[in-house]
Amino acid sequence: MQATLPDPAAHPATLPMPNLGLASKSRLSATLGRIGSLEVRLARNTAEIAAAQEVRYRVFYDELGARHEGFDGIKGRDADRFDEVCDHLLVFDSALPGPEHRRIVGTYRILRQEVAADTGGFYSQDEFDLTKLIARHPDLRFVELGRSCVLPEYRAKRTIEVLWQGIWSYVSHHRIDVMTGCASFQGADPALHAQSLSFLAYNCRADSEWDARAVPERYHRMDLVARDQLDLRSALHSVPPLIKGYMRVGARVGDGCVVDYQFDTVDVLIVLPVRAIDARYINYYSGDVERAAA
Repeated sequence: MQATLPDPAAHPATLPMPNLGLASKSRLSATLGRIGSLEVRLARNTAEIAAAQEVRYRVFYDELGARHEGFDGIKGRDADRFDEVCDHLLVFDSALPGPEHRRIVGTYRILRQEVAADTGGFYSQDEFDLTKLIARHPDLRFVELGRSCVLPEYRAKRTIEVLWQGIWSYVSHHRIDVMTGCASFQGADPALHAQSLSFLAYNCRADSEWDARAVPERYHRMDLVARDQLDLRSALHSVPPLIKGYMRVGARVGDGCVVDYQFDTVDVLIVLPVRAIDARYINYYSGDVERAAA
């Protein structure tokens, strides 16, 4: 995703922190956020999920060069078994012509812990050992965010804002305590991202309470450049905007990175406890949700 989170310091918070879990079912099924002609809500039917898969295919395969070798999905759609059990957060541009499912311009896929436990686990468990992380927090509720993408012409501040309106409403409704999931560097060679990976390793690593390690057979070190040889300007410039956004709101990264050859990426694990999110962001995004729902 080629956009980053805005700084809410430029938008003074006017609402107190929301009480988690108080959103009604009807509100969650309705619009979760709105900015101009952009609206965000959950997918309501298979046609909308299929259209989101087409958007993902256009971004991951047509634009970013994911590999078709061994691809056994539906032609023109990025689909796997997780789509059937995930919730799909969708951004629509109501100004576009045609039926509503053809107005989707961005999407996130969301998998709650209790659903994952009943359906074979989280998607990112193939890359990172989440078992110990979850076991350390038996009273907390985890959710996995993944398959994030936005069409090129919509990679701007307001699209990311409206996505986060939807995410925050979802987190509040389901009383989520921890968000996690993979985020990617484009290009399946850690050495290509040595400066940025090293920056994350030295400055953004999760502490022992929230740490999770890449699975042994796929583990790659992130500290590829010595600390005293790190070029901070270059490192920060090369960190993908989505990862910068996560870091800005308080996320940390796990131990090690993983190469995903199918999607031509190097993946890091994002761990974001809700309690670590700066109050200004909570106020900002919950305020937008309240105004959109009014």
